[in-house]
Amino acid sequence: MNNLFVNATNLKKSFGNTHAVDGVSLEIPAGEIYGLVGADGAGKTTTMRLLVGALKVDSGQVNIRGYDIERETEQARSQFGYLSQRFSMYEDLTVLENIRFFAEVRGLKSDEWLPRCMEILEFVGLEKFTDRRAGQLSGGMKQKLGLASALVTRPKVLLLDEPTTGVDPVTRQDFWQLVIRLTTQGEGVSVIISTPYMDEASRCHRVGFMKNGRIIAEDTPSNLRARLAGRIIELRGTPLHILRHTAHADQDVEDVQAFGDRLHIRVREGKAQTVLNRLKSEIRSVGGEIDELRLIPPVLEDVFIALSESSVVE
Repeated sequence: MNNLFVNATNLKKSFGNTHAVDGVSLEIPAGEIYGLVGADGAGKTTTMRLLVGALKVDSGQVNIRGYDIERETEQARSQFGYLSQRFSMYEDLTVLENIRFFAEVRGLKSDEWLPRCMEILEFVGLEKFTDRRAGQLSGGMKQKLGLASALVTRPKVLLLDEPTTGVDPVTRQDFWQLVIRLTTQGEGVSVIISTPYMDEASRCHRVGFMKNGRIIAEDTPSNLRARLAGRIIELRGTPLHILRHTAHADQDVEDVQAFGDRLHIRVREGKAQTVLNRLKSEIRSVGGEIDELRLIPPVLEDVFIALSESSVVE
């Protein structure tokens, strides 16, 4: 792959007997949004910290736009911006003072960071809050301040570790619009984002599913969903516990998950029509009522659940 902004090879990191990251490799070109997805403890945050050099790898290599993170640390770090899970700004400082601090720590002079700062604050929608203390910002505004601080040095690689956790849906939408704009301007910033939200993972160009420190599946969201094509049945009716129990008992059903007021039933490959026909009679025989029973295209949550359970998705 040409024009790689991030090239990480066989990264490994252990804490005692725990293999937090176990052989992760990543190739991220310019302008790509890459999503890291996995359950808590899968290794997403540790991978992020290895990429930015906050943790030292046990083995493996990280190159950020051609700079080795261990041998050319300062040159590599000058290429990226990093937004961690927790708010890391100084709450007693104002919005402008926070950005000034992080800009000058990175060696920018006032005639460099100030024009860029005002441009970025307008970009993220904080231009009217330059004198407000960070501790008085809402959760969404704090995340935008963190993003502004990460962008002030004009990074080519942006690493975002669950940046929208705990913020409202409107703020999440606004944040993603900012991220998408960054990747489509000029040469394009490369973004690596870890997220627990499958709707956010669907917006990424590629997604890597992590489990036990490894990337067990990596592809575009559409290709990942295609792995379960023809294997997801949606069932809606009453009572839900009887529907679920009946579906679980079918020999060709691999898993049943509640999605709001309906069930997603994952079946063995090639068995969807057989299961559909059986469930119609079996549910009625036990007193259940079917409002809707149909084969549907899989969503990314279906793939995530399947991958989290085992290696059923090949």
